[in-house]
Amino acid sequence: MNMSAAITPTRIARLMLMLGVALMLAGCTRGMSDLRTWVAQEKAKKGAPIQPLPVIKTFETFTYTDQDRRDPFSPSTAEMDNSAAISGPRPDANRAKQPLELFALDSLKMVGTVGTDASMEVLVKDPGGVIHRVHAGEYMGQNYGHITAISEDHIDLVELVSNGNGGWMERPASVALDAK
Repeated sequence: MNMSAAITPTRIARLMLMLGVALMLAGCTRGMSDLRTWVAQEKAKKGAPIQPLPVIKTFETFTYTDQDRRDPFSPSTAEMDNSAAISGPRPDANRAKQPLELFALDSLKMVGTVGTDASMEVLVKDPGGVIHRVHAGEYMGQNYGHITAISEDHIDLVELVSNGNGGWMERPASVALDAK
């Protein structure tokens, strides 16, 4: 018996593998006709109708006829006039800042008073917890608040705030006694 002609299990496995691959390739090529028919039918179908484009509305043009009047979006002549800004109130640039001018007015609390009538002093607590004695005529708050009057339950003052046009305007303010 010839050894090279002997059928070994490895040869049988190789032969079976090649036969399986040949059968699989033969199965893939068969049956394409039904697929081709389906693709042809799908291509022959009509698609859904496309929505028409929306109609663009044309707007009526408007001509502004009051050309001689002031434009409402531009500054008025009073706002443009710098003489009002120069003649109005101004903060005193030469005055040294007082300790309570470092804090916003709403962060300061009035906690009490000392004395009576003309010699009355107000006790004001800053955000750091330090209590200051304040008299009429002194300043407090970051907006140049000038104390105009003091009483047992509140402090009246006038602040200077920018009017947005390079000038300043006065704004009344008060600090009431803290009820706590």
